[in-house]
This record gives sequence, C-alpha cells and structure tokens, in this order.
Amino acid sequence: MRGTLAVSRAVSRSAVAALGRGSPTSGWTMIVVALGATAWLAMLVLMGGMDQGPGTPLHELPVFLAGWIVMLTAMMLPSELTYVGAFGLLLKGRGRPAVERRRRVRSFIAGYFFAWVGYGLVAYLLDSAVRALNLEMTAWYRDGPYLAGAVLIGAGLYQVSPLKHACLKGCRSPLSFFARHWREGDAGAVGMGFRHGLVCVGCCWALMAVMFAVGAMSLTWMALLTVFMFAEKILLHGRKLTPLIAGFLWVMGIWIALSPTTAPLLKDPLIFGSICKGF
Repeated sequence: MRGTLAVSRAVSRSAVAALGRGSPTSGWTMIVVALGATAWLAMLVLMGGMDQGPGTPLHELPVFLAGWIVMLTAMMLPSELTYVGAFGLLLKGRGRPAVERRRRVRSFIAGYFFAWVGYGLVAYLLDSAVRALNLEMTAWYRDGPYLAGAVLIGAGLYQVSPLKHACLKGCRSPLSFFARHWREGDAGAVGMGFRHGLVCVGCCWALMAVMFAVGAMSLTWMALLTVFMFAEKILLHGRKLTPLIAGFLWVMGIWIALSPTTAPLLKDPLIFGSICKGF
C-alpha cells in the first residue's frame, strides 16, 4: 500500500495527462523506435528469402533464440512505447538520476523479454516434438492446410475471448500496473518487466502462434501482426479493433484450409520444395 501511494504521489499532473493520451517521453520514444527499426533492418538482411511457407524449419536452438530475440525487438517493442515511457516518467517523478533511470528501464525491458523468450522456448519444444513424430498427416499435401487454417481460426476466436480482453486492458494501462506492482531497484524493475511480459504473452500469444502456422520466417506476416499488436495496444480506440482482427484471421484461416494455393500472403511450401530440388 505504501508503494502504491508513493508512486501515485510521484506522478505529476503533466505526466498523468501525457500518459492518458498514450504519449511517452520523446527520448524513450526515439530509443524504442531506433531499436525496432534496427531489428527490422537486421531481419530484412538476415532472413530475407528464408521464408519457405508453412513448416519452415526453426533451425538449431541457439540460432532460433538469436532470431527470436531479434524478431521480438522488431515486433513487440514498438507496442511497448507507452509502458517504457510511463516507467521513465515515474522514475523521473521519483527524482532518480538519469543514469539510474536508463539502467532501470533496460532492466524492465530485459524482464519483459524473459517472459517472451520463455514463450519462444515452449513453441520451439512443441515444434520439435511434432517434427520428431514425423506424422504424415501434418504434411502440406495432406492435412497441413487444415492445421494451419485451424491455428488462424483459433487465434481469431481467442481475439474475442474474455481472457484476451482482460490481458489487453492490462497492456493498455501502464499507470494502473505500476501503481499495483511497483518494486524498487534493478531486480524490482526486472520483476515488473517479467510480470508485464506475462500479461503481454497472455494478450498476444495466439497472434504469435500464427507465425508458426504460416511460416516462421515470413516477413510479410511479421509486419502485418506487428501492425495488429501495435494498433490494439497503442491507438486510442485500439480495443475496438480486436473483432476486426479476429474477422481477418477467420477469413484467412478458412481460405488457407480450403484453397491454400490461392491464399494471399502465403508461400506454398510444395512449390518452394520443387524449386529447391530443381537446383
């Protein structure tokens, strides 16, 4: 309770007004935007042309983790502008020196990434388990399109679920989060980042699962999902976009299941495989 009251007193009226409009401090905005842009540039250079469509191999674990962190920086960090800005303002309001503020914000981001790296490890293990079973029914020429389509339809259903809306509300309410969960020190910042990261995973795990269904190296889908997550978290009326995103996922899921060769934004792994064999 004391921590909550202290944080509440630390926030000036101007900071509250800025955060109410979803406007983080300009310095942290530039840093986050720069990191996101650098990550996108890295993906364009390193991952361009690696998309083989659904079933694209995830490579060895160290390579996957390195690529996953770059992907997280590009896809998830832009939607964290409000939280990063809020944390910076709160630290400034509590009189913390600039060096300490930068260190605490880095610690918060690190904790956030820890939560998403955990998600990535779970996804990698599930993918490895399915590949180890070597089930023919999962092949693209068999039931692969139905499975990919089912993932997109399931992600759409999650978009309109109560848990999604609860987690999205948490992602859009930085002041409320910090008032309830404030912790001092670098370890406290990591803990807060991890806790917030878990809420963010709860909000976006289904959208990220779409990546594994349509092709983990698809830059087109990465960009599209980044826009979705940024819009629903940052825009003033972003919560109203969730059913529209769900509708898009349902249409694409049905299209992929019924006519995968004509589905837009999707590479046919059979065609890619035949081209590779030709070389």
